[in-house]
Amino acid sequence: MSVVVANHSASDDYFRFFGLNQQFTIDLPALDQAYLAIQKEVHPDRHARGSETDQRLAMQMATLANTAFQTLKNPIQRGLYLCQLHGVDAKLETNTAMPAAFLMKQMEWRENLDEQAEDLPALESLMAEVEQSKTDTLAEITQAIDGAKNYQRGAELLRGLLFIDKFAVELDDTIAALI
Repeated sequence: MSVVVANHSASDDYFRFFGLNQQFTIDLPALDQAYLAIQKEVHPDRHARGSETDQRLAMQMATLANTAFQTLKNPIQRGLYLCQLHGVDAKLETNTAMPAAFLMKQMEWRENLDEQAEDLPALESLMAEVEQSKTDTLAEITQAIDGAKNYQRGAELLRGLLFIDKFAVELDDTIAALI
């Protein structure tokens, strides 16, 4: 159980748990590889003959690995987690204030979706615009968090990205319904 115990000491930091640098831009293949290595180590079959304590610890480590992996794999969750590690609460439930230009763009997209709900080429064009906005916002988040270490700005951008992501899912569902 030495690997499990060693990783358990890093359970307060998902990045350290997987041996990754604490930053927004991560090496996803390295994350996958570290996750699989830990899962292999803590798999219940490996500990079926161990003590109850060993079995319980292995189960806890497997659960922690799953939670940490899902958090770090998703850019929004990873960013929010990084902000939290640096004492910044994004206040997703209470802080919905967004810049006026951002809100205007959201309203424009919403109107386009409503008006062009049956126009596949127009919806695909809108999806390209939304995806570009998402890419641009991810670049801004990377600069804010990894570049400037400005976690407050990162949290603001992440709140906006949540709106963009939610709209992209709705738009994707509308497009799928037409195909």
